[in-house]
Amino acid sequence: MELRHLRYFCALAECLNFTRAAERVHVTQSTLSHQIRQLEDELGHELFDRIGRRVLLTEAGETFLGYASKALREVDQGLGELKRSAGALSGEVRIGATHTFNIAFVPECLAAFLTRHPTVKVCVDELAAAAIGQRLAEGTLDVGIAYEPTDPEVLWFEPLYNEEMVLVVGAGHAFAARKRLRMVELHKQPLVLLPRMFTTRTLLEQCFSSCGAEPVVAAELNTIAPMIDLVARTHLAAIVSRNAVPARDDIRVIPLESPTPMRTPGLLWKRDARQSAAVKSFARDIRKAALNRSLQLKP
Repeated sequence: MELRHLRYFCALAECLNFTRAAERVHVTQSTLSHQIRQLEDELGHELFDRIGRRVLLTEAGETFLGYASKALREVDQGLGELKRSAGALSGEVRIGATHTFNIAFVPECLAAFLTRHPTVKVCVDELAAAAIGQRLAEGTLDVGIAYEPTDPEVLWFEPLYNEEMVLVVGAGHAFAARKRLRMVELHKQPLVLLPRMFTTRTLLEQCFSSCGAEPVVAAELNTIAPMIDLVARTHLAAIVSRNAVPARDDIRVIPLESPTPMRTPGLLWKRDARQSAAVKSFARDIRKAALNRSLQLKP
């Protein structure tokens, strides 16, 4: 069965006249008659009673008409959506992202998106995860890029990839030459960490507790770049996402184990919120970039 069979059938069912139906679908009357017969043979049912020049739907035809009409409407709506999406997108995409993702991930995705859709306005706000969740709930953001929210009833979380957190130290630090480090070895070690308002801090404290380590939190900073600058200048160490560490000669990156702290970033949406074509397109770019990043993170 082909799409044209359904179009011919619906046209004849509406006109109940081969001549008028053939004109509507722009074929000859003999072609229409042949195609309808093909459809009936494939279905194993007579769809029309042919009484002289009159045409009437059979019981089987009446039953099939509802489904055929619905299928054609769905196909036509899909074709219309494709035509609209193929055109230039417009509107605005409002994004909330935590600092970690604003360092490189979000600019990478924006570069790809704006190259294809230069007429879309994009607004990015760097926010804490809690603020992203609040603004999504209020409707002042379209999409968030952060970690799993604490309020799943209001927000929907779409995981993107798993990321490892690592120890960052200065080139002169006692751990600088280490290939790996167990979390318990950070017991009584001076660290600079994110404040307790961040879910990452909660995760790290759970990891320390599980291995019996109690580090000394010598400083708290709420952004990653100053943390790394501080580490490079002092004897302090920091634990941050591997993806947030820039390429620098004055720092060293050391994988952690037993346990290895892991985070799962993802897209955040307000449940049941309608998304524009521009927002959906940007989300696709996010997913593609996340897939590439997850492949790069595999050993």
